[in-house]
Formats: sequence, C-alpha cells, structure tokens
Amino acid sequence: MSESDRPHLQGDDTPGHHGPSTDRRARIAGQVRRWCESSSIEGRHAPLSDAAAVALAAGRLDEPTRVVLANRRRAGRRLPALEGFGQLRLLSDEHDRLRARIAGQRPGASRLAVEYRANELARRLRVARQTVVHSPLHYAQGVRAVRRDRRDGLHLEIEQREALFAALQRTPTPLPVVPVEQARVALLGIAVDRVTRWSERTPLAETGRRVAERLARELPDGDDHFVDRYDTLLFLAGSLYDRIEASVAWRSAYFEVQRAQLDLPEEITQIAVDAVALRDLLDDLHTAIGTTPQARASLESRVAALEPVWDQILARVTALARIGDLLTRAEDHVHLARLAQRTANLDQRIDDLIGRSGARELSAENTDFVGDQLGVAAEPMVALRSALWTDIAELTAKE
Repeated sequence: MSESDRPHLQGDDTPGHHGPSTDRRARIAGQVRRWCESSSIEGRHAPLSDAAAVALAAGRLDEPTRVVLANRRRAGRRLPALEGFGQLRLLSDEHDRLRARIAGQRPGASRLAVEYRANELARRLRVARQTVVHSPLHYAQGVRAVRRDRRDGLHLEIEQREALFAALQRTPTPLPVVPVEQARVALLGIAVDRVTRWSERTPLAETGRRVAERLARELPDGDDHFVDRYDTLLFLAGSLYDRIEASVAWRSAYFEVQRAQLDLPEEITQIAVDAVALRDLLDDLHTAIGTTPQARASLESRVAALEPVWDQILARVTALARIGDLLTRAEDHVHLARLAQRTANLDQRIDDLIGRSGARELSAENTDFVGDQLGVAAEPMVALRSALWTDIAELTAKE
C-alpha cells in the first residue's frame, strides 16, 4: 500500500525542514483535530488493512477476547480474511438503511425491489459471517486441538467470534459516494466547462466567469467523509498503523529499540477502547438529557467533564501521526545513507578495477598468445570438418 494512499500531514510537506519540534507538533495536532471535528480527511484514501481493522475491532470486545486476539497475533495465528472489512462495514450499513426503509414503505413494486436488494445483502452478510465465525482453516476443530489452544490462550469461543464479526461490521471507512452524487459531479463539471468556453472572448466573459466560479463552488470537495468524529479518528489511527507498519525505516535496525518499546497493535486497540467508550457514554448522556429535562444541568456537567477525555484520545492519535511524520523523514535519510554506501562501494570497485591494470596487461598478452595458437589449430579443424562433411555426403548418397 503506497504512502500516497495514507492521510497526508502538514509535517510531511517539508522533509528537509528542521524547525522547532514544538512547531511541528502543533501543526500535526491542529490538523488531526480539524480532521476529526469536521468528520473528513483531505483527499481519497485506501481502506484499512485487515490487521488494522482487527486491532480497531478489538476495542469493541471484552478484555478476555482482546487477550486471546493479542495472543493469536503474537503466535502468528491468522484470522479469516474477506474482501476487506471496510467493505463489510458498507454492506452492513446499506442493509440497515434498506431494512429501515422497508419498514416505512407500503406494499408494492417499489418495496419489492428494495426487499430484493436487502435480501441479497443479507445473503452476502451471512456468507461473510460464516467465514469469520466458522472458518475451519483458522480455528481448532478437534477436541484435543481445542483443548490445546484453550490451554495456550489461543482459542476463540463461538460467542467471541460472533462478537468479533459484529465489531468488524463497524470498521471505520469513508462514506461511499452514491451514484446520484457522482452524476451530479459529472454534470456540474460539464456545466463549468461549457459556461467558461461559451462566454470566453464575448461581452459576457466576466459574467460567465462568475457563474462558472459559483458552479465550481457547488462541486464536492473530493475528500473522504465519515459518520462522525469518532469514525474519523479511528480511521486515522488505523491508517497510521498501516503507514508505520509499511515503513522500511521502522523495520530497519535503526529503530530496533523503538519497535521493542511500542506495541503498535495494542496501542491502536486501546485508542479504540477509549473512543468507543466515550462515544457510548456521550450518546447515553445526550439521550438522558432529552428524556429527563429536569436533570439537564447535572447531565450537561457530566458531558463537560468528559471533554478532557476526547483531548487525551486526540493526543494519542497525534503521537502516532508524529511517528509517521518522523518515519517519512527517516526514510529519506535511510535512502541517502544507502546511496552513500552504494557510492562508497562503487568507489572501491573503481579503485580495485584501476589497481588491476597491470594484471590486465599481462592477461591481454597471454590471451593474444592463446588466440594465435587457436588460429593455427583452426586451420586443420576446418579441413577435418570438410572431409567429414564429404564422407557423410557420400554415405547418404549410397543409401
């Protein structure tokens, strides 16, 4: 997965910049906060890897299940893979929307069409659930194998796998661009182009320019948008996980100590644990505020008491973002170091090649002598080959 597929931070814009670290931290922290509060990240980005999705899904599970997942990861035990857990989220969301739509529709052809689509999505979700929950390739099947995995803390019970699948259905992913919006974008783009061209070099050129600018402002921003700030934060955390894990510098000997200090999957899981708990708490508090107005003041004070928790979670994701930024810079240095090493090797090879000039002169003289000998020997070889050809020709003619 390429670096360009991951959220681009302001700290990455100037790899050679060596300004105060506090300035860089402030820039990255500000950008992370803006992205989360606006529920959008600039540009379009690749979906999360399965490893990142599982680490985030673990944040929705209980502690015993998280421990088993961590043990399986350290033991190299893989989990079932689908086409992508982000795609699973989109399927689940669309199915939920269709079921809600069906509940509010009257019987008729339109409802039948929606039910057909909902049933197709339900079938695909059942297949995905079967793969994640009951895969014989990933979970122990025999009694002895199950007992051994339980003893080693590697066995996920059926209920735990069900909970894992439900958590993976909530994998953070950008909202899809619906076909209607895609058509609107295409039509607006055509309109902007035509208004600009038709009004060019005419008395209405200025008016055409203003109309084109107004239409251009109606075009979508082309950024990834999310359900809320929590999904934005979790997607960003998962993307940073993928970015760090894919870093050549991070896997190099330069950062061996740092790799030992940071359990990256566990850090992502703990961020998810806190973010999910905060979202659930705030949802419950806002629901309580709406249903019990007499306790509004007390409940709002509790909402305010939770604001520092959001800041702390943002700080953890910002710390990951700074690591990603530093690794980008480190990769530049690793690349330069490799170039320097390659240049040094070339210099050594050049020196060795020049130093062997005397040996080459002697070798050339020896090769010329051998060539002369072969030339002398070649003449009788030609004669022998000619004679052999004549004998073969005569032999075949007699047959």
